[in-house]
Amino acid sequence: MLNQLTISELVAKLKRREVSARAATQACLDRIQRVDGEIKAFISYDAADALAQADAADRALASGQAHDDQPLLGVPVGIKDVIAVKGQPLNCGSKILGNFVSPYDATVTEKLKAAGAVVFGRINMDEFAMGSSTENSAFQITTNPWDTSRIPGGSSGGSAAAVAADECVAALGSDTGGSIRQPAALCGCVGLKPTYGRVSRYGLVAYASSLDQIGCFTKDVRDTATVLGVISGHDLRDSSSVPQPVPNYAAGLSGDIKGLKLGLAKEYMIGGLDPEVKRAVEAAVEQFTRLGAEVVEVSLPHTDYAIATYYIIATAEASANLARFDGIRYGLREPGADPIELYGKTRGKGFGDEVKRRIILGTYVLSSGYYDAYYLRAQKVRTLIRQDFLNAFEKVDAILTPTSPTAAFKIGEKSADPLQMYLMDIFTISCNLAGICGISVPCGFTSTQPRLPIGLQLLGKPFGEETILRLGHAYEQSTAWHKEKPPINA
Repeated sequence: MLNQLTISELVAKLKRREVSARAATQACLDRIQRVDGEIKAFISYDAADALAQADAADRALASGQAHDDQPLLGVPVGIKDVIAVKGQPLNCGSKILGNFVSPYDATVTEKLKAAGAVVFGRINMDEFAMGSSTENSAFQITTNPWDTSRIPGGSSGGSAAAVAADECVAALGSDTGGSIRQPAALCGCVGLKPTYGRVSRYGLVAYASSLDQIGCFTKDVRDTATVLGVISGHDLRDSSSVPQPVPNYAAGLSGDIKGLKLGLAKEYMIGGLDPEVKRAVEAAVEQFTRLGAEVVEVSLPHTDYAIATYYIIATAEASANLARFDGIRYGLREPGADPIELYGKTRGKGFGDEVKRRIILGTYVLSSGYYDAYYLRAQKVRTLIRQDFLNAFEKVDAILTPTSPTAAFKIGEKSADPLQMYLMDIFTISCNLAGICGISVPCGFTSTQPRLPIGLQLLGKPFGEETILRLGHAYEQSTAWHKEKPPINA
C-alpha cells in the first residue's frame, strides 16, 4: 500500500519509476474514503486538485526535470486548517470564518510546493488551536486510530490521526503549547516543534504569536528531518523569523550518539504521571544508555509555574489576535442594530465555548489594574523558565521527558473539567515558553487493551534540531515502536 510508505520509501520508488505520484496520491484518497468516516481527520479535500499536482510531479519525474532541491516530489502532505493554502478553505476549525477561502499561500505551503509535495486537504483541529483533544472543533470530533472511542490529542489531533491512519504520508501542524508533540505521542507517530523563529509563521493564523510555531508529523524521524529541511529558513515576511542557516538535517542522522549527554528532568517524573508512561520512559532512558549516551539528572525548578504562566500569556495574546474576527471584514456576520450588537451576535454564534473562555481570560489579565499583577508577572516567570533550560543545556546536549502524562483518554472524559484538560500539556508547555525545540517519538504502549501509544519527548537547545533528530533517530532505529500500526490499518 503506497499510502503506508514513509517519505524515504516513497521517494525512492518514485525516482526509480516503480510507482507514480498519481498512484500514491490516489492511495491516500482511497484510504480517506475507507476510514475517515470513522477517524474524521479531514474537514475537506479537493481530490481533483491533488491528482493534478500528482500528475505534474509525474511529468517532472518522467522528463528528468526533478531536482535535488525537490525532496518531496510526488509526496502527499496534509495541512492543518490553520495554515493558508491559496484557493482552499481556511476555517481554523471555527464557524466564525464562514466560507473564507485563503487568497494566498503560507510560506511553508510555498516551500512544500517548491519541494514538489502534493499539498492537499484541510485537516481538523481544535478551534483556533485552543485545546488538547480535538473535541473543540466546530466541524467534527477526530478520533484516535488506535481506539476510536478515544481522543487523538490536540490541537493538531487531525494531523496526527491522519498520519497514523495512513491517510497522508506526512502532515503539517502548529504547536503553541504542545499541539504537535502531544497528539503525536497519543497517536504513535513522530511530531516536531522547531525552535521559535526556525520556521516562518507567515500564513499561520495566530493564536498566541510569541508561542506559535509550525512543525510536522511523520512516520519516522528521517522523514521529519526531510520535512523540516524543506519548511525551515528565514522569511522577511515574518518579523519573528530568525536568519539562521538551515543544516542538512537528514545527513546528520548517523545513528551514533556515543558521548552525548542527556538530562532527565526530575520535576517531570512526578506523582501524576501514569505508571505505564513512567515505565516506558524509564525503559527508553536505559536504551539511550545502551546506545552510548550518558544520562544525568537535571533540574528545571520553575516547572511548577509553567501552566499558570502559559494560560496568562497565551490567552492574553489570543484576546488581541482574535479581535480581528468581528463580522465586518470577512467570515460570519450576524446582523445587529449597531456595531456593538453586530460584534456580540457574530462572536457569540461564531466562537465555541473554549475560545470564548480563553478570550475572556486574556482580556481580563490585560485589563486595567490586572496587567501588572498577571501579564507582566507571567512574562517575568517566562524568562525564569527559559533560563532554567539554558542553565541545564550548559551541562547536557538534550533533555528527556515524557510527552504526555497519560495515554489517550476517552472522548468526553475531560470535557467538563478544563483544568484537567489543560494539565495534559504539562510536559510540553515549557518548551514553547522557552522558545526551544522539541520532538516526540514513540517509546512504547500501554499493557492493557486497547494498546495505546506512549511518547518520549526530547527537548533541545535553541536551534538544536540536529541534535534531537540525531538522538530520536538512533533511539527509533534501535526499537520497533514506530513500525507498529493501529488496528484501523489492519
